Amino acid sequence: MPLPSLGRLSSRTNLKAVSSGRHRGAAKTADDGVVEDKELTSYLAALAPDADNESTGTGKRFGEAQVFQLRMSLIASKQLSDVAEARGISPQALAQEWILERLNWEGQAASLQDQRQVQSQRQVQSQDEELTDLTDEFHFPADAFDAPAAGRR
Repeated sequence: MPLPSLGRLSSRTNLKAVSSGRHRGAAKTADDGVVEDKELTSYLAALAPDADNESTGTGKRFGEAQVFQLRMSLIASKQLSDVAEARGISPQALAQEWILERLNWEGQAASLQDQRQVQSQRQVQSQDEELTDLTDEFHFPADAFDAPAAGRR
């Protein structure tokens, strides 16, 4: 199978073939001799990622990270910048560090609260068991009350 002729390449884009001398108004023929290589196309499609996770084109996502905008007063912004400068990092990095520390703290606090709830539930259960142990249960035979009581007046 002969390969299609690509013609001369344009110097501007180096991608587009220069016209083959046709007149501007002339209609193109239906078959220019270019055959699509379906095997190559499917191979390249398989290599291409489905979604470019590292793209920040929309400004909303970078990989699996979410981008948030933070609006602060001028005083708070100045304080953040001053503290960040003293630590030798950017204000954005400092704000991110603080937020992640706070989220970690909140997670630990929630975990401690869950542990306390579990402990209090265990205490209630053990108190219930202790009360059950302190209560005497008497079981009478079913026929014990059929006979009249002797010695009663």
